[in-house]
Amino acid sequence: MDFSGKHVVITGGTGALGTAVVGMLLAAGATCTVPYVHEAEAQRFPHSGDPNVTLIAVADLADEAMVAKVYDGLKLWASIHIAGGFAAGKVSETGQAALMAQLESNLVSCFLCCRAAVNAMAAGGRIVNVAARPALEWRSGAGMTAYTVAKAGVAALTVALAEEVAKDGILVNAVAPSIMDTAANRKAMPKADFDAWPKVEEVAATIVFLASPGNRVTRGAIVPVYGKS
Repeated sequence: MDFSGKHVVITGGTGALGTAVVGMLLAAGATCTVPYVHEAEAQRFPHSGDPNVTLIAVADLADEAMVAKVYDGLKLWASIHIAGGFAAGKVSETGQAALMAQLESNLVSCFLCCRAAVNAMAAGGRIVNVAARPALEWRSGAGMTAYTVAKAGVAALTVALAEEVAKDGILVNAVAPSIMDTAANRKAMPKADFDAWPKVEEVAATIVFLASPGNRVTRGAIVPVYGKS
């Protein structure tokens, strides 16, 4: 997977999964643009000093003008959309504001970044979105229905967009992780079987392949990355 001379945008790149993705891309020769929302994540981002990384502070990736700022002037090869948010809650406990927050942080942000990426790709490229297991297995989304709806939208967006832009040489795919092995998830679920969870490096490896020039034919796929869980 050679990314030499290739520019990649990674939203959510300062988070646990994003950090692993950016590390693999840099090792493969990529130049990375990483928009971030949370200053604390940017402060501890291990790749912030790399000359091939540009960090861009944004307030909201569901804002069209801010997304345009991230992609402005880029000659883009790939765009990887990890940014999102999670909130549990039954339908009976979820008001409109909470529903819209999930839709905006997960689906709207992904849609706007996909749009900007397509318009920045002059000669083909790759887009990789991040859905989630409940996007494929709806029953598993009970108790987190707003999140499930938003991530199911990401999956539908991925497949429909893949069909739209295949003729332009742009391959669009998504991964659908189960619960990943992160420090935050271990803290939230201390009695879980951590060994069953996919590691962020393992999920990152799938993302980077789908974003690479080595992926020549895969498009419109929502790839389960569940590990043993």
